[in-house]
Amino acid sequence: MTKTNIPEKGAIIQRDMETFSILPHIPGGFAEPALLRKIADVAEKYGAKYVKLTGAQRIAIMGVREEDLDNIWAEFTDRSKAIGLTIRSIQMCPGTRSCKRGKQDSPGLGFALDSEFYGKPAPSKFKMGISGCPNCCSDSWLKDLGFIGTDSGFRAVVGGKGGSTPKTARELVDGLSEDQAIALARKVIGFYRENAQGAERLGSTIERVGFETFTKAIL
Repeated sequence: MTKTNIPEKGAIIQRDMETFSILPHIPGGFAEPALLRKIADVAEKYGAKYVKLTGAQRIAIMGVREEDLDNIWAEFTDRSKAIGLTIRSIQMCPGTRSCKRGKQDSPGLGFALDSEFYGKPAPSKFKMGISGCPNCCSDSWLKDLGFIGTDSGFRAVVGGKGGSTPKTARELVDGLSEDQAIALARKVIGFYRENAQGAERLGSTIERVGFETFTKAIL
């Protein structure tokens, strides 16, 4: 029988159709040294082919056996997983915590969104990017929901995506505080869950119902 992804175990089938990769949760890519050591130790212990830094600010442990998946996850304190039809890892830059160009605390917003939404179900994959300034190092314009730090607060953009048919997000509202941005995220995700058809991405849902209808429901 051909193997496939195992979402409940956070396992993604590899090209050899025999081994899997897993991606321990690293919110925003901010990792304590102990977690980096743990990932290295686990990769060696279970014979991983290699580890890979991903565009979603995670570290993939690649090429492990299916029979080891439960034991591998048991090695980690945080066993939350997000593959398949879920809210994925939230990309974020350092913002005002260390970047000289930062205008807003992007990790503060990013960690709050991660705590509430990471791994929760969605009609399709749902990606967020939190950038501390308009340089947009977290690719907010290519996310289903993005936030961009400005002098007046966070600007929210919606409906973007990468992939084979990329779309640039559209601006929704500007000047949000962190609490307002979190409240907006709840409304956007709620609307998406209620109105998506099949596994369409948020941008397709907005195009189908109309941007004006969407903004009236959200704002």
